[in-house]
Amino acid sequence: MVKSRKPPSGRTNLASCIVATIFLIFILIVILIVYFTVFKPKDPVITVNSIQLPTFSASNGTVNFTFSQYVSIENPNHDVFTHYDSSLQLLYSGNQVGFMFVPAGKINSGRTEYMAATFSVKSFPLTVNGIPESVGPTVTDGLSGFRVGPSLEVESRIEMAGRVRVLHFFTHHVETKAECRVAISVSDGSVTAFHC
Repeated sequence: MVKSRKPPSGRTNLASCIVATIFLIFILIVILIVYFTVFKPKDPVITVNSIQLPTFSASNGTVNFTFSQYVSIENPNHDVFTHYDSSLQLLYSGNQVGFMFVPAGKINSGRTEYMAATFSVKSFPLTVNGIPESVGPTVTDGLSGFRVGPSLEVESRIEMAGRVRVLHFFTHHVETKAECRVAISVSDGSVTAFHC
């Protein structure tokens, strides 16, 4: 005698589907937790290391100079940061007096790249609240050598945009920028201070 086998009931199929669905949801939650804790894209970090003016001249209430800025860009991501559409601007009294495109490139994961940007700034008038300022002599206090006299303040803005690939599959857009206020002595063109 051969026993006939009963086909599985609807309840057994439903239970299997529920267990499979719960397992897939659990796997999806684990993947999301790993993504947001380990592989989440982070914006690169720009640090301005130094600002210099290799050449500087001031006459008749106008100045022109060469501006050099040295920065380090750290990529904290687990994949390569590809940057493009990046620039360095120099502003005086809210007006752009210098501009330079930063060439496109790549920074490997966990690495820090050092970059130098140097460009000439065309002659522009010194103003105080829209009124031209006369360039006069600088006096030192005689004791500590601090400069007392005319100075100008410019603002540098470096902006970097690019993308980071996550798990070699997803692409994420990232942006970072650094702004610095730079105080320059008008008498000799030395950078007296900068704050970023």
